[in-house]
Amino acid sequence: MSRRFTILLVATLALLLAAPAMGYSEGPPWERNDRIIPEEGCSCHGAGESPSSEVTISISGVPRAYTAGESYDMIISLTHNTNSNGGFMIWDYGTGSLTPGEGSQVVADSPGALSQSTPGNDWTITWVAPDSDQGDVHISMVGNAVDGDEMFSDGDAWNILTFTINSPGTATIDEDPSLRTISIGDYDSLFGQKSAEQIEAEHQAELADDYFTNGNLYFYTTLSILIVAAVIQGEFYERRFTGGPQHLDMSLAVPQAIIRGVMTLSMLILLGWAVDSHLPWGYSLVIGMCTLWGIFGVYRTVVQARAPKQAKDIV
Repeated sequence: MSRRFTILLVATLALLLAAPAMGYSEGPPWERNDRIIPEEGCSCHGAGESPSSEVTISISGVPRAYTAGESYDMIISLTHNTNSNGGFMIWDYGTGSLTPGEGSQVVADSPGALSQSTPGNDWTITWVAPDSDQGDVHISMVGNAVDGDEMFSDGDAWNILTFTINSPGTATIDEDPSLRTISIGDYDSLFGQKSAEQIEAEHQAELADDYFTNGNLYFYTTLSILIVAAVIQGEFYERRFTGGPQHLDMSLAVPQAIIRGVMTLSMLILLGWAVDSHLPWGYSLVIGMCTLWGIFGVYRTVVQARAPKQAKDIV
């Protein structure tokens, strides 16, 4: 087997394995799990198999009752607090006919359903009512808001909107159907939408409050890291330029090691108690640093006791 063929085979397998994980940016498939997407929903997106009220699906231009053969321009909107783009699929169960507009398309292998052709949050489509009275028309629509990572990740969310257009003569005809909008989503999603500027301002305010509240944590944590780095640097320079640590006689090393070992063990037990008791971070940080210092002291005693004796000139 040639090297070129091996590389080609590995690349093909990688693409085949990666393909199911990529999002359907050009529109979802018609069926999944032997059920159509307008009824199944985009259950491959998000953290669970259920729709999320965080996603607001709206469609305007929906008449209360249709007139046979009449065309209705409808605008589909999709909103989410953080995810700005997504897609949709809509179907009228073949009662009328759906015509795609800019950014939408007829779903492949479907009996006339529409979906997005490019990710977005606003699409215009046209629905043509049946040529004769076919009774009430039921329409199902699913929309998903994605986080843009092109994967079926937990950052995605979806929702389903179903509604009915009454048959001719059973409801008052709207003079201007474009003024009528049907939506689904929680209250904040429907009525508390924020602009990109508001979302960014709130994000910056959260960051500022976080730094103000946890400033001491950031400062002393950074200081602790610098102290540890300085000790490590000192060890490096001592070995690199001064020949290593000075010798410590065993008569001094043994009692020193015992004292430092007992203190380090005590600090280690105290640190475990502090963590288990959920003490404030400042106490735990101080105890942790003292524990590290004790460990370093035991280490220094050992390396000095093992260091060779060096005769020094005395003037």
